[in-house]
Amino acid sequence: MNRELLKEHINNFIKKFKENPEKFEEELKERNEIVEFYRSYSKDRILSMSENEINEYLSKLWAMLIWGNKRYAVDKIIGDNGLENFRRNLAELVWSSNDIVTRWDSFRSKIKGMGPAMISEILCKTHPEEYMLWNRRAYVGLNYLQVKNLPRYDYQINGNVYKYLCDVCKEISEELKKEGFPDASLLSVDYFIWDELQFEDNLSRIFVKKKENEIVKPQSSEESKFIHDEIRDKLRDIGQWLGFTARIEQKVSEGAVVDTIWEATIGNMGRVIYVFEIQTKGSIDSLIINLLKSLNNPAVQGVVAVSDREQIEKIKRQVLDVKDLKDKLRYWDYEEILKVHESLEFVNESINNLKLVPEGF
Repeated sequence: MNRELLKEHINNFIKKFKENPEKFEEELKERNEIVEFYRSYSKDRILSMSENEINEYLSKLWAMLIWGNKRYAVDKIIGDNGLENFRRNLAELVWSSNDIVTRWDSFRSKIKGMGPAMISEILCKTHPEEYMLWNRRAYVGLNYLQVKNLPRYDYQINGNVYKYLCDVCKEISEELKKEGFPDASLLSVDYFIWDELQFEDNLSRIFVKKKENEIVKPQSSEESKFIHDEIRDKLRDIGQWLGFTARIEQKVSEGAVVDTIWEATIGNMGRVIYVFEIQTKGSIDSLIINLLKSLNNPAVQGVVAVSDREQIEKIKRQVLDVKDLKDKLRYWDYEEILKVHESLEFVNESINNLKLVPEGF
């Protein structure tokens, strides 16, 4: 971390605090109310939450600003995970005495549809002295401070990485304390990052194309699964934002359960389905067979193989001899999907902040 740069911005932050104490007092009040709300959900209360309470709990997250209809997004989380399973794992994440590395990895492996932004925000707003809030803006701010080994994509954030990020933000907290800032919790650090460390050139640099040797490949079966699940969920999000009915792990024909589908109804003519199968590791033959089986459903009008550039080339070579598939199969690099998702996420959050459509419309 560039400590001289950090100190410069902390001094500027403190200066603004002294010039406009009313603004900072209002923000302190806001943070206290946020923490009070999330801490009111004890372990026992989480374990007995109704679906309406879960909706209220999740809808207050800033990470949910990307959804105009938050109830729809929450219902998808409950539906994909099951009410009892979700409550049990959320209680374990938030209140277990196990170390954060174990809790983080367990929750991410067992709960679908919730990424690091949502998970870290819950932890930060419940335990602001211990846990930081990770999102795109945090990446921009910490990258500006020249913090090393920052995760670029969600699949890179395991428990050990999240603990490292918390430790980095605790260093910033300590510097705020040294300068006499009255609230140096990690939630306050998040406000500091948003207020002081967001720069247009850093935001635009997010989408600079990586060199071939900089592209991250899965290093283990566990990481491969995280990549697979993240791409699966992000494909669903993209489909929903584009106006499709999008689902994960759907049976589209006999023997074919696919990772993600986008579905649209065209007037009174019937359904159109687009199928996405993600390949991060394992047999390409099984991907080809699954896609072939999915084409037995006449509503399936498009099939897409999703993988990294290297595996896409392998899939193309193997499909050359599969006449029923080679002319119908399309290919999508998963790194492009991550970029598309991040761009649409920004667009949806910005538009939803305008509140042009009442929530739940």
